[in-house]
Formats: sequence, C-alpha cells, structure tokens
Amino acid sequence: MADDIDRAGERIDAEMTARLRVLPVFDIPSLPECISCGEEIPSKRRAIGGVRRCFDCQKHHESSVRYWNHSRR
Repeated sequence: MADDIDRAGERIDAEMTARLRVLPVFDIPSLPECISCGEEIPSKRRAIGGVRRCFDCQKHHESSVRYWNHSRR
C-alpha cells in the first residue's frame, strides 16, 4: 500500500523524467580551440558537445550579451 511519501517520490520521478526529455541535446561536436582567444578547450568541457568557447570567454560573452539585451529595454 502506497503512502504519501511513496506517491511524492513517484511524482518527483515523473517530473524529473519529463524535464529531462525537454533538455537540449548537444550532438554537435565541440571545437578543440576557443573561437574567441584561440586557447585549447579542456576535454571535459568539450565532452558537453557544441562548445565553441573556453569557460572564461563564454562567461565574458554571456555577460556582454546580458548587458546589451538589458540596455536595449
């Protein structure tokens, strides 16, 4: 007989499964070198797939995009 904890666990599992289905799939290969600075992208970062910038350049890129998107409002 299922109790409230069992039902809550099942609901959480179902919600997580649904959320994982809608995550983007990065099946595009990562670049070996950063398109911004030319440095090698570490293998663990490249394993994500679709990576084009090293961590520092990506962080800088995202902050500049956020700044420009915010300033146009």
